[in-house]
Amino acid sequence: MSDRLTKSEWLRHGLRTLASEGPGALKVGPMSEKLNVSRGSFYWHFRGIEDFRSQLLQNWQEVSTDQVINELDSRPRDPGRLRDLMHRAFSTQRKLDRAVRSWAAQDENVASIVAAVDARRIARVARLLVEAGVDDARAAQRATFLYWAFLGQSAVMDERHASIPAQGLTDIIGLFEDLSRVPAKCEPRQTSALRERPGGRR
Repeated sequence: MSDRLTKSEWLRHGLRTLASEGPGALKVGPMSEKLNVSRGSFYWHFRGIEDFRSQLLQNWQEVSTDQVINELDSRPRDPGRLRDLMHRAFSTQRKLDRAVRSWAAQDENVASIVAAVDARRIARVARLLVEAGVDDARAAQRATFLYWAFLGQSAVMDERHASIPAQGLTDIIGLFEDLSRVPAKCEPRQTSALRERPGGRR
């Protein structure tokens, strides 16, 4: 067996294992066997399996969120950032994200990390909308709705409805940027029963 394995290689293997087999497969022995290294290679980099899992989640956050946000921040005056982000988000495989969320359903610590990632992603999309001219309150609501769509897309089982043509997606994104106003009176009309006075009809 060769023990020449870096921490990054261990973490990459951990993410692949999580995506394909779930959190229950994150065990030192089976992972060492797959990588053809001794357990000592693992313990050279990690104090134990909990330390590995913690660093694995941190690595997932860095790759799936921090790096994406840093890339957006490197293009401060580019009006196409929201469009590019949405096209990227809705066209990538999200097997790993689904696995992390399944893990979060079983582990409160993982759930808190995922919740923080969700909040950070939504906040960054909201900022892009504000920079496109949407007011703060509506930007927050639209960013949340877009994120709901992002999460829900990966749950669609019928492939015919799991994607939208690129131009169609661009058009939809444009609606979120351009609809800065909604009708002032958008509440449903009261029925005659609701308009009645407590003592009877008017």
